[in-house]
Amino acid sequence: MRVTVRLFARLRDLTGFAELVRELPPGATVRRLWDDLVQEFPAIAPYGGSISAAVNADYARMNAAIQDGDEVAFLPPVSGG
Repeated sequence: MRVTVRLFARLRDLTGFAELVRELPPGATVRRLWDDLVQEFPAIAPYGGSISAAVNADYARMNAAIQDGDEVAFLPPVSGG
């Protein structure tokens, strides 16, 4: 199945991409997609414990299943004041 991946803030900076398209096997989860991205872009690995994810603009847990055509966004923690 094919999904669109959106990366924000520091994740975009580290990968050099704001948007990617990836092929995944049926039944893949947000975690599987994240793990695939970490293999491709090891610099994002430290964010694995603190990122938020969204599937089709709705916040999702890492164990959420994704479907063909979904858009999955990864958002690092934001700080500031």
